[in-house]
Amino acid sequence: MKSILPAVLLIAMLLPPAALGADESVAITPDVVYGHKDGMALTFDVLKPKENANGAGVLFMVSGGWYSHWFPPQHAVGTFKPLLDAGFTVFVVRHGSSPKYVVPEAVEDVRRSVRVIRQRARQFGVDPDRLGVTGGSAGGHLSLILGTTADAGDPQAGDEVLRQSSRVAAVVAYYPPTDLREFVQEDSWYYEKFPALRFDPARADACSPLLQVTDDDAPTLLVHGDKDELVPLDHSEKILAALQKVKVPCELLVVEGAAHGFSGDDGRRAGEAMVAWFQKHLGKPAATKREP
Repeated sequence: MKSILPAVLLIAMLLPPAALGADESVAITPDVVYGHKDGMALTFDVLKPKENANGAGVLFMVSGGWYSHWFPPQHAVGTFKPLLDAGFTVFVVRHGSSPKYVVPEAVEDVRRSVRVIRQRARQFGVDPDRLGVTGGSAGGHLSLILGTTADAGDPQAGDEVLRQSSRVAAVVAYYPPTDLREFVQEDSWYYEKFPALRFDPARADACSPLLQVTDDDAPTLLVHGDKDELVPLDHSEKILAALQKVKVPCELLVVEGAAHGFSGDDGRRAGEAMVAWFQKHLGKPAATKREP
């Protein structure tokens, strides 16, 4: 399926179907500003269970083709119900969108979102060391970038946000591109179709999770269809092998017969695997890890 999927459609394909609308069991904090660029605000929405919040948070990367769309947060509550029912606070994160912004800029945006959430963790009722991240396609790519390129923050930075760590404790990435080196070549189909890939190829290594794997990366679950023609399965297979080589906890769930996106039973299975992964790796405070 060679098309740009709107982010709201990506959400629907990631998790089991549910009715849209208000849910009195969830507290919504919309449009939290985590930064500014070109006079515009960067925002995320916070969806928090009122009764059973477990102190862990999951960031969802709103990104399809590195386009990041706005939608009313109350419309996402039903879709994120499996995570919310399990007690997770969900942060719906938007980055500077294509076509105006390119991949390296989106990467810096989502890193900043992690730093702000860690800085304000007490306000949001989450443990800064129990944050996971998930997304599909471009959102899966950004999730893996966060999982493989964390830093401890710069204690000398004038911006206090930049003094915070960008580390996450677990990743679930659906059908993610993991090596952008081919994608950013001018003769590539991807370069033609996705404006966010039109950046200096010299920066592609830093934006390719496959090339950033180290032994202190976050535990990672990959979910990928074996009939995916947009982002072939080998993107997940290669980073799985790289993570296994350095002994990072990782798994690959191959969805047989699925293309770029899941629905029906495939969507339910993928959603259940995601919730189980976060329950396993965010269920208690993470052990102290070596900062890069």
